[in-house]
Amino acid sequence: MTLETYENLLVEVRDSVGLITINRPQVLNALNVATLRELHLAVDALDARSDIHGIILTGAGPKAFVAGADIEHLSSLSTPAAYEFSRLGGTLMRRIETASKPVIAAVNGFALGGGCELALACDFIIASSKAKFGQPEVNLGVIPGFGGTQRLARLLGKNLTRFLVYTGDIVRADWALEKGLCAEVVAPEQLLERCFAVVATISQKGPLAVSYAKRVIQDGFDLPLDAALEMEAMAFSQLFSTSDMREGTTAFLEKRKADFKGV
Repeated sequence: MTLETYENLLVEVRDSVGLITINRPQVLNALNVATLRELHLAVDALDARSDIHGIILTGAGPKAFVAGADIEHLSSLSTPAAYEFSRLGGTLMRRIETASKPVIAAVNGFALGGGCELALACDFIIASSKAKFGQPEVNLGVIPGFGGTQRLARLLGKNLTRFLVYTGDIVRADWALEKGLCAEVVAPEQLLERCFAVVATISQKGPLAVSYAKRVIQDGFDLPLDAALEMEAMAFSQLFSTSDMREGTTAFLEKRKADFKGV
């Protein structure tokens, strides 16, 4: 089912999964202001729907997920405008991170600069074997501006992040898998099928539990351990007031499939 029409995106719902395709293949799906704003609107719309179990982000065409920010646009920015552009991208990345539903990056090709940052903001990355990742902003005399220096460091550690950001090197999918940047690497023709299958697996679990787990993992990561453990305990206990928890435990004891309602 196709939803609202966007200038730079294709958005549809298929098998209770929201699929957002960045549709600017003529510029390798580069991110400009309009595309960032449309992505925010599309994530908002899909995340608000109770019939959707997850969201997949991908890029149109065989070459790129997102090859970066629109360089023509970047080259014209003043210092204040560059700050606003960075903030706009950063706001989108936080919206993806705080979505109540899991968001999967289906990286089908180049994920560079802002494209790598977009993928990093998703819950996890499933990549085509042809995918390539990098933060090559130093080649333009700038640094990542949508959170790349921070999310990459939290995922890979400071040493590897320094290496990637300082050199601007572009790395292959197998390297990204080895270092933990992506969760899986699959053949290009299997990429979307695998992403849909993962969302289908998640959809069989308690939706409130998945949502709470996402929030605790995200928000607790930067807290001191004791504070993060307290957050986990609070979330764990709050789920005991839900019908889903009672249904899940009852179904387990009765040796049947749980029928979760999200309440």
